[in-house]
Amino acid sequence: MTIPKTPFDPAVYGLPSEGEIASWASLWFPEFSGEAEASSLGRRSFSGDAPARPPGPVSAVSPRVVPLGQEKGPPLEQEIPFPPPSADPSLSRAIGNKSLAAIRADFPILAEKVNGHDLIWLDNAATTQRPRAVIDRLTYFYEHENSNVHRGAHELAARATDALEAARKKIARFIGARSPENIVFVRGATEGINLAAQAYVKPFLKPGDEIILTMLEHHANIVPWQLIAEETRACIRVAPIDQSGQIILSEYERLFNRRTRFAAVTQVSNALGTVTPAAELVQIAHSQGVRILIDGAQAVSHLPVNVAALDGDFYVFSGHKIFGPTGIGVLYGKDEVLEAARPYQGGGNMIADVTFERTLYQRHPAKFEAGTGNIADAVGLGAALDYVDALGMENIARWEQELVEYGMKALARVPGLRLVGTAPHKASVLSFVLDRHSNEEVGTFLNAKGIALRVGHHCAQPVLRFLGLEGTVRPSVAFYNTFEELDKLVQALYELTGQRE
Repeated sequence: MTIPKTPFDPAVYGLPSEGEIASWASLWFPEFSGEAEASSLGRRSFSGDAPARPPGPVSAVSPRVVPLGQEKGPPLEQEIPFPPPSADPSLSRAIGNKSLAAIRADFPILAEKVNGHDLIWLDNAATTQRPRAVIDRLTYFYEHENSNVHRGAHELAARATDALEAARKKIARFIGARSPENIVFVRGATEGINLAAQAYVKPFLKPGDEIILTMLEHHANIVPWQLIAEETRACIRVAPIDQSGQIILSEYERLFNRRTRFAAVTQVSNALGTVTPAAELVQIAHSQGVRILIDGAQAVSHLPVNVAALDGDFYVFSGHKIFGPTGIGVLYGKDEVLEAARPYQGGGNMIADVTFERTLYQRHPAKFEAGTGNIADAVGLGAALDYVDALGMENIARWEQELVEYGMKALARVPGLRLVGTAPHKASVLSFVLDRHSNEEVGTFLNAKGIALRVGHHCAQPVLRFLGLEGTVRPSVAFYNTFEELDKLVQALYELTGQRE
């Protein structure tokens, strides 16, 4: 396979040289194997500790995309031949100390057939797939540990409590939080943002106060702020972006004034893939005395995250975006904001004492975890982070950036295809529109070939309308994807446009 030349020096990012890429098929790496640890009760458990996170953030590789119509070059089929599956050299590529072929074998659903074709899962920005380790961990929980937590006096309650709190510790280490007490379990990033808005921000808003967002935001980081703004007669101000999808920092900074009370920004755009300068966005807000929330839903599975280095006041993400179960997510908050926030919901588990005259609340995180939580899926999320940690987040980021670079270059050569979101720093997302074909037509055609991706507005209507669109076709990659899968996507698009015989 001939790989298109990249516009950056691979050695700068620890990537292989062109000569090394050409010899991928001859490489082999031993598979990772790990053993489960015993829990604090001495039972066999899957809740072992994961390695600590790196001390600081790591930047994404910056793919540079040639706009359609410039430097057209030779036809795609001459530059990127489409080899049979057995010839795909990327399968012998290693991510950490495990080959890509072995990693793909860990995800049972990747062996699924769809419409007579091998499944090609390119809908990772919507949800990632689960490795066998996560599936097995959920089974183990329900077979050996299932119970409510914290209040039981029996063995299974102790096991379930052990498993839940071990998962909380893993999450804290994975994102670099100071303590597990800074980790609140929620249903997902959406609930985490709503919790921060209702429990912390809303109580101090007054008419005329301002909340700063950016044009890149997912609806989940727009609507909760609109709700509290409507109730308090506060207003929302929006930082603009340029045509490539990058935040205009000077305009963002100019929005802050004496009425600014809070800011909430995405770390990676789900519609465009833009990696925002999150640390700088935080620094600007803090320099104005304003606290800030970072929506990490699209970042946490693609980039190393260290919340202590980032210094945001809140950070949210969803388990299903990082190879864990659905219906579980995380709100990280600094001690001072969690202490100041009022309870989000009332009920059992979040109380210290109740009379009909008054209620005393537990300290965070229990203060925000009323009722019976999603215990099994929190444990499953811990198993997912174990899997990711074993591969190494830096290794994952490097491989995924190669996939993005490769995919953007290949797609740009499809006749009539317009790439949407061409910022120099991107993660995962390869959005496009195709002349003379509706997004729905493209999605239906690709589905018939077993290629799963997302079409529509992706819950990000403001940014797409800014770019003159109502929707896009959105392939999105994860570390288990291959060059061959992207080749098949491009080949199918050529067929749809009638450019391939």
